[in-house]
Amino acid sequence: MSTLDWLVLGGTLLFIVGYGTWRTRRAGETMDSYLLGDRQAQWWGIGLSIVATQASAITFLSTPGQAYDDGMRFIQFYFGLPLAMVLIAIFAVPIYQRLQVFTAYEYLEGRFDRRTRTLAALLFLVQRGLSNGLSLYAPALVLSAILGWNINLTVWLIGGLMIFYTVAGGTRAVAVTQQWQVGVIFTGMVVAGYLLVHYLPADIGFTEAMQVAGNQGKLNLVDFNFNPNDRYNFWSGMTGGLFLALSYFGTDQSQVQRYLAGRNITESRLGLLMNGLVKVPMQFGILLIGVLLFVFYQFNAPPITFNRPIYDQVAESVEHGPALRELERHHATVFEAQRQASQQLVAAVRTGNPDELAAAQTHLQTTQAAARGLRTETQALLKKAAPSAEAKDTDYVFLTFVLRYLPQGLVGLLIAVVLSAAMGSAASGLNALASTTVVDLYRPSRPHLSGAHCVRASRWATIGWGVLGIGFATFAARLENLIQAVNILGSLFYGTILGIFVVAFFLKAIGGKAVFWAAILAEIMVLLLFWRTDIGYLWFNIIGCMLVVVLAALLSVRTTQRSIPA
Repeated sequence: MSTLDWLVLGGTLLFIVGYGTWRTRRAGETMDSYLLGDRQAQWWGIGLSIVATQASAITFLSTPGQAYDDGMRFIQFYFGLPLAMVLIAIFAVPIYQRLQVFTAYEYLEGRFDRRTRTLAALLFLVQRGLSNGLSLYAPALVLSAILGWNINLTVWLIGGLMIFYTVAGGTRAVAVTQQWQVGVIFTGMVVAGYLLVHYLPADIGFTEAMQVAGNQGKLNLVDFNFNPNDRYNFWSGMTGGLFLALSYFGTDQSQVQRYLAGRNITESRLGLLMNGLVKVPMQFGILLIGVLLFVFYQFNAPPITFNRPIYDQVAESVEHGPALRELERHHATVFEAQRQASQQLVAAVRTGNPDELAAAQTHLQTTQAAARGLRTETQALLKKAAPSAEAKDTDYVFLTFVLRYLPQGLVGLLIAVVLSAAMGSAASGLNALASTTVVDLYRPSRPHLSGAHCVRASRWATIGWGVLGIGFATFAARLENLIQAVNILGSLFYGTILGIFVVAFFLKAIGGKAVFWAAILAEIMVLLLFWRTDIGYLWFNIIGCMLVVVLAALLSVRTTQRSIPA
């Protein structure tokens, strides 16, 4: 990067972190102040904080690559989210606000018992602790690719910065920094989308770009075909996606803590509804950037692999370097044919002649098949040459465009987008992990602890979870596409947690013993199904929830029958 890029990047991050730390330098020594900011958040601040908590660096690194490879159908994952916001605002927010709890899981002890509360808290801690590791890995991926640094060292540097201001200012520091982070994120994504269209050939505008993408099956927004093994279709989004959103926003402490900090029920509800209105269009825009990247690389030569660090490593190899360069020469030849085929397709779309259009599509599909074959050979060669490294491309697609094509200054801005998203999401997760650890595991067995002691314990818990997240991040390179890895991880736990809360809210006759054992059995069954079947991961949110409800009802009936004297 240029000096200007470093100034933009460093200045943006230092301002956000410095301003947030300064604004919260007098964070109180009470639990209410440190964990919930004295419950003074306004609706727009809650909404921005919820958006920032979701929008991790993975969103901006991996989602465009997902759309580049698979089109827009990932948007269906979010179809159930607006309805989930309405349901949570109606049913969950009033309960949490009335009880004035610090965590969602506190409610479960009063409704059931302490062990059910502890089980739900532990499920959350496992899931969120691992997810935070992935959130740290994504920005480390950026800096290691730019600077050539060791990725593990980079993870520790980013994680350390995020731990610092989260420990210093608690929830209020997280919220204040997130407001600026969201501003940087939206600015950067608008700039990236504009430049992608601007860099297309002079005779191709946004409309023609969408026509090219549509003819190549990239605008596959809605699929009504029901297939339980298909991860993304209308039905999985409106059912599995709905249940995932209900669990994430209604029971995941990293989100619940955002609106627990609201001044009153109305502010919390409006913050949730704001998220419901913003999230789907925001995700649509990020996916659209991935589709524009696909069109851009129909007319501009893409690298044979977007994973530049692995390419550089193998290209320098005496044994495998010549084969890689030969594949690259073939790829350049095939791309020229693909570029001409793409121009032929644009011309056919303009004329509207169906015969010309069919011929152009066939020609383009043939050249694309040849290019895919070469990339497959390249991936196999990279894997053979560097078995310990992962040669996945999709997480590097957007990053490659930023580094190669953006002018000076804007590269720094887009890198700041990724790092801002990473810190905003991971800081919320850390804050929630610390809250849950202290409030639900540490304090219940020590009821006479002072508020100041609990705040100190929360700070130490933040450091501990931060270090564990950093440790898990060092293994994240072994996972598949990051955006899918995060959602798969959540789906394995969220259904069970949601089932516990569904029973708590709506099935008053069922007690703690029944729901405790139902949740354990349900989680085991979900993990077995994930291991032994090919069911699309979104369905596990429904399966886990339904299993808890049904099993709890059956166990409750059996317990009742046993207690009735003969």
